[in-house]
Amino acid sequence: MTDNLLIAETDTQNPIEPDKPTSVPDKFWDADKKEIRIDALLNSYLALEKRLSKMVPLPETDDDRKRLQKILGLPETADLYELKLQSDVIDIDPELNARLHAKGFTNEQVQEIYDLATEKLVPMLLEMAAEFQADRELERLVKEFGGSEKWSIISKQLQEFGTKNLPESAYEGLCCSYDGVMALYNMMKMGSNSPIAKDGSGSFDGLDETGLRNMMQSPKYWRDRDPAFIAKVSEGFQRLYAGK
Repeated sequence: MTDNLLIAETDTQNPIEPDKPTSVPDKFWDADKKEIRIDALLNSYLALEKRLSKMVPLPETDDDRKRLQKILGLPETADLYELKLQSDVIDIDPELNARLHAKGFTNEQVQEIYDLATEKLVPMLLEMAAEFQADRELERLVKEFGGSEKWSIISKQLQEFGTKNLPESAYEGLCCSYDGVMALYNMMKMGSNSPIAKDGSGSFDGLDETGLRNMMQSPKYWRDRDPAFIAKVSEGFQRLYAGK
């Protein structure tokens, strides 16, 4: 072996072939030619350039940020949100919208917040309101009939009378409010003198039992507790089933 490379013999039978550099992905290496595939590399670069051209640059100024928010769906002002309410229990809240607008919430995001409130919060609030109202209605009835002991006696009589003489749906409808219970009480007092239509035949102001039940689903009945509206429902049941 010689240290002089100038006079060293070369192996012409087994020339050294270049190996694929570790930094070159397989898709860019031509194993047959032992060289980089320029065409594949160029095509990949062009595809990357096209993709980058469609990307929105990060905002660097307030104007850039506002321009990006507008593209995403942020209206110019909070009062321009176009929202659809899924329940009449909640209303559009201008103050809430203003706060959400200041945070850059898009129309779609604000709509989702109202939808979630309807789906998750409204049932909870209605249940709480119903329980609170039921307690107040019960207090009125106890007071109306002269105390807890007398009310306990009257309530049992009303239960017996109602289940015996009224359809289950009508009985349950009357039992859920002060005015309904009072209507049931008046029917019981007249029971011996007035025939009661067990099948709910007839109507009141064009309303049959289904119509009266639908009225009870109105927010005027269970939320607003509209006295005139409640009185009409109670009177309707009373006339419908007591023949008054």
